[in-house]
Amino acid sequence: MRKEACLVRPLHDGAVQCLVCDHACAIRPGEVGKCGVRYNDAGTLYLMVYGRAVSINLDPVEKKPLFHFLPGGDILSIGTLGCNFRCAFCQNWNISQRHWADGHDARLGQVALPNDLVGTCLQRGVNMIAYTYNEPTVFFEYTYDTARLAHENGIRNVYVSNGFMSQQALEMIAPYLDGINVDLKAFSNDFYREQCGGRLEPVKRNIRTIARETDIWIEVTTLLIPGLNDSREELTAMANWLAEVDPDMPWHISAFHPDYQMTDRPPTPPASLQQAYQIGKDAGLRYVYVGNVMDQDRSSTFCPQCGELLVRRSWYAVQELWKKRGTCPQCDYEVAGVWT
Repeated sequence: MRKEACLVRPLHDGAVQCLVCDHACAIRPGEVGKCGVRYNDAGTLYLMVYGRAVSINLDPVEKKPLFHFLPGGDILSIGTLGCNFRCAFCQNWNISQRHWADGHDARLGQVALPNDLVGTCLQRGVNMIAYTYNEPTVFFEYTYDTARLAHENGIRNVYVSNGFMSQQALEMIAPYLDGINVDLKAFSNDFYREQCGGRLEPVKRNIRTIARETDIWIEVTTLLIPGLNDSREELTAMANWLAEVDPDMPWHISAFHPDYQMTDRPPTPPASLQQAYQIGKDAGLRYVYVGNVMDQDRSSTFCPQCGELLVRRSWYAVQELWKKRGTCPQCDYEVAGVWT
């Protein structure tokens, strides 16, 4: 199944430029973009995995991770083949690094058109859809059509993204996107170029734009990889920048485990996670969380003003301790987030 791409600029001799992400791939007839799922057929660019989900699950929203967005709720999560990054440490590599263009054609997965997904939510009483597992920008038209229909039916939409979408794509999806978790993989352009095949600045631009210029709730995740992006200097620069953009933006520091092409690195030591957590707090970030390990204190939400425990988390088990969501019962501090 395929659909004509919506953000395209014609070039010459049948070539087109794809404008959904910041690679801005120039694609000749018979070729695909870096994502492996956007194909030029005789001068027309198509998304080749439209309506074909290789993964559909009902997840806790905390798994995205989103901690300040309708806590404890279920979210219908979908993904397709393909990604515009080539992260050697990818933990969903079995779908993100498998491409239609590599012979894994669009028959993989199951047919799940936008009306099917929204219908499933309505039938099961689920009020959120996440576009996740692989990069949602690469199946943009699929997410856009689903998100519009979901909004018409009172269903919230969430991206779990590497943040490398184009400004045009962000502007187009923004009216229908309610939440996003953006991977800020490092604070070094060398890391992005060498480890991901991308660039840092577009990700920073999009985080800043989402936080300051849209109504989309945003949280940020950094996978802490020993020896690559976990130095005190880099984490301090990252945390300071995040706090400058918005100190209310939650920062999730996630533990690495060896996977895919990066099996030569050890898992993230607890001491590194604890150091990064403190760096975030010292920078002025009000909500810093440690993930992928059992650390109940550093994965729970405390009032930034009086220190009262507001939401206790143990893995994906959530216990809300406030009487009114988003309000500290001790000092009436209003916690940033989407609570209703």
